[in-house]
Amino acid sequence: MQQSQIDYNRKWHVMAAVTMGIFLATIDGSIVNLALPTLVRDLQANFPTVQWVVLAYLLTLATLLLSVGRLADMLGKKTIYTLGFVIFTAGSVLCGLSPSIYWLIGFRVLQAVGAAMILALGAAIVTEAFPPSERGKALGLLGSAVSIGIVVGPTLGGVLIGAFSWHAIFFVNLPVGIAGTLLSMRFVPDIRPAGRQRFDIPGALLLCASLLCLLFALTLGQQLGFGDSRIMMLFAGFVAFIAAFIAVELRVRQPMIDLRLFRNRLFSVNLLTGFLTFVALAGSLFLMPFYLQNVLGYDTRQAGLLMASVPIGLGVASPISGSLSDRFGTRRIAVIGLAALLLTYVLLTTLSAETDAIGFILRFAPLGIGMGIFQSPNNSAVMGTAPRERLGVVSGLLAITRTVGQTTGIAVLGAVWAGRVLIYTGGPLPGGATSAPIEAQVVALHEAYLVMAALVAVGLGLGLWALAEERRAKVAAALAVEPSTQEGA
Repeated sequence: MQQSQIDYNRKWHVMAAVTMGIFLATIDGSIVNLALPTLVRDLQANFPTVQWVVLAYLLTLATLLLSVGRLADMLGKKTIYTLGFVIFTAGSVLCGLSPSIYWLIGFRVLQAVGAAMILALGAAIVTEAFPPSERGKALGLLGSAVSIGIVVGPTLGGVLIGAFSWHAIFFVNLPVGIAGTLLSMRFVPDIRPAGRQRFDIPGALLLCASLLCLLFALTLGQQLGFGDSRIMMLFAGFVAFIAAFIAVELRVRQPMIDLRLFRNRLFSVNLLTGFLTFVALAGSLFLMPFYLQNVLGYDTRQAGLLMASVPIGLGVASPISGSLSDRFGTRRIAVIGLAALLLTYVLLTTLSAETDAIGFILRFAPLGIGMGIFQSPNNSAVMGTAPRERLGVVSGLLAITRTVGQTTGIAVLGAVWAGRVLIYTGGPLPGGATSAPIEAQVVALHEAYLVMAALVAVGLGLGLWALAEERRAKVAAALAVEPSTQEGA
């Protein structure tokens, strides 16, 4: 099927298939995180081992996203996306049947392979299924699906674990996965790329190696310390592998990533700005439970309900900002979202040990609203600048900036907070930073939020520059047209 043959009347059926996949992958992550203490007890494993139930999934997902995007550009998106549903669903059932923690970790890797096929291609499929005039609204609805999954996951996981066992959190994926597979088979358009293409195996291997080094360094650095020689070697490995990857991509005829995409400065700015916002958001969401429970004294359930204000705000704002960006342009709406985020991070530095629930929500909920306002138009701008034959790779780039940004935010901003706490307490504590006096934890939290504000301020500066560049380009185009019009007259 060629682009001209796409039936836009089926766009909402395509949206249903894609949102179901994104919802499935999102809800699974939040459910599994909640189940970790249960897995420690029921599978008689220690916590460091159980953590690999999450880490194996994330590492596999992050390293495969771009490879999946490239394969989809070569072979077509429908087959790979549908196969992703099948693999994810089968992996979920096998996870539920796991007799030991090691079997569970292995099947989580299989599950992540399916999730990579789903998450890498969702934005690309929606971009093709909707007309350009509705792209922002459509991508905004995908953001809402993510938010719903984040909100529903912990609640549903708690109910299933309480009523049945940890096995149920994986079995619940079966009916959703079957429905998603059928929807994908029936409605996702089968757009086949023209011409034979070759997969860049050396580039894919080098990219996977570089991402593994980076993610291992960020993850293990939280336990070993970022100054540890092993962590430094991993960072060095990341630099070496990414340099080799770039060298290969510049020489190969059909590269894994066409580096010419980054010659478009506005495209590069969009990706970088998105990465910075995810670093800050992940750091905030990681640190806030410690504040709510250690400082304000809320239990896990209460803290979870208060934290839900962010994904709810994001879910409400995403489709609205997407629709507005379709009407008024992506850049202006994205800049407004970045400004809202910056103000919110500054506002969060006023949290104290006496902040009540209403005061917390008034400070924290705007984080989701600002992220929703920014993310939909930014994603629309990225996908809108991508050549049609590279939509899969660009969709994968969006997904990987989100995944790596989240990992970086948790590792780096968590380390910033813990390091500042130790400075204020005069040295290491037996129970770690969470056992420090409340005053030290709160002041360190303020400083961590100032770092987040600085990251977003960089993003806002880039956004304002990009907005000015767009306006200059429009003026130049108008001036170029005017003389030719006068000559024709």
